[in-house]
Parts: sequence; structure tokens; C-alpha cells
Amino acid sequence: IADRSVRNYAKIIPMKTKLPQPVHASYNRHRREVVTQIILPVLLTMLLVIALIVIINVAIFRDGVDVGRWAAVSTIWIVIPIMIGMLIFLVFLGGLIYLIGRLLNITPTYTGHAQDFIYKVADYIKRGADAVIKPIIGLEGFIAKMNAFFGRK
Repeated sequence: IADRSVRNYAKIIPMKTKLPQPVHASYNRHRREVVTQIILPVLLTMLLVIALIVIINVAIFRDGVDVGRWAAVSTIWIVIPIMIGMLIFLVFLGGLIYLIGRLLNITPTYTGHAQDFIYKVADYIKRGADAVIKPIIGLEGFIAKMNAFFGRK
């Protein structure tokens, strides 16, 4: 060894045993589905993108470079997904507006009942609080009258 600064502290020996591969039907189906549902769509998409790149390059370099036209094409490709997203948002917003309109036709009756119930509860709470505090206020009033009668401050 030419370089003595590198020391081997442990020697790694690879295992010679192989783990058994599952052979049951669900594993085989999974392997087929991986190919048909993951690898094949990715490969087809890559081929489509490569074909699109080739078509665009042929169109650009065949007639000479027209930067303005290709800037417009690029802008269209950028704007289309944004427009689709905004269209989905618009449909969602329209649905919310429609549902709120339907809800407003139903709610005045029930909100009136709820408001009446809250007013009754508030009235009971005020009367209960007044009933609890009334003896204390009466006693303090009586003490204040006695102090006034006897001239104390």
C-alpha cells in the first residue's frame, strides 16, 4: 500500500446467501401493475415531451427564429394551467355563493328562534344575578342609611 495513512480496521465480507423472492400471485400482480401503472406512463410522457421538443425545434429552426411568436407560444403554455386553476376556483366560489344563498333562505327563521332563546337566557341570568346580589345591596343600603342617620361618615 502506497498510502500508509489509510488503515483497514475491519474487512467487510459480503453475505453469500440470497433472500428468497416472494412468488405468490399478489406479488406477481404487483410487479405487472408497477410496469403498467408507473413505468409505462412515465416512459410515454417522456417520449411525448421529447417529441414535443423535437417538433418545436424543427418549427423554430426551419423558417428562421421568430422570437416574438415563440414568446407568445410560451406565454400561452404558461397561462393555460393558471386559467384552468382559476376556472376551478371560480366554479368552487360559485358553488359556495349558491350554497350561501340557499342557506340564507333557511336561516332567518332559525336565527330568529335562536335570538329569542338567547334573550330569554340573558334575562334569566340577569334576574338570577340580581337575586343573588339584592340582599348584599340591601344590607349596604341599610348600613349607609344608619350611618347617615347617626351622622357618621
